[in-house]
Amino acid sequence: MADPQDATENAAKDPDDWTTGDEPMTGPQRSYLHTLAQQAGVEAPPDDLSKADASKAIDELQSKAGRGG
Repeated sequence: MADPQDATENAAKDPDDWTTGDEPMTGPQRSYLHTLAQQAGVEAPPDDLSKADASKAIDELQSKAGRGG
């Protein structure tokens, strides 16, 4: 069985260190980015971001939207 701490450590990894970070962003990431952009009153980032870049954009937009991510 997988060690739960491994999952926590992986979740906290810098997106630049993700092994799949250069893959296209996921559907949920895209949807959340559009929601956050709307709440922050800014234009949504392009839909061709990588998973890592989408994660960074989510972090940035969370603070702009007042979600404190």
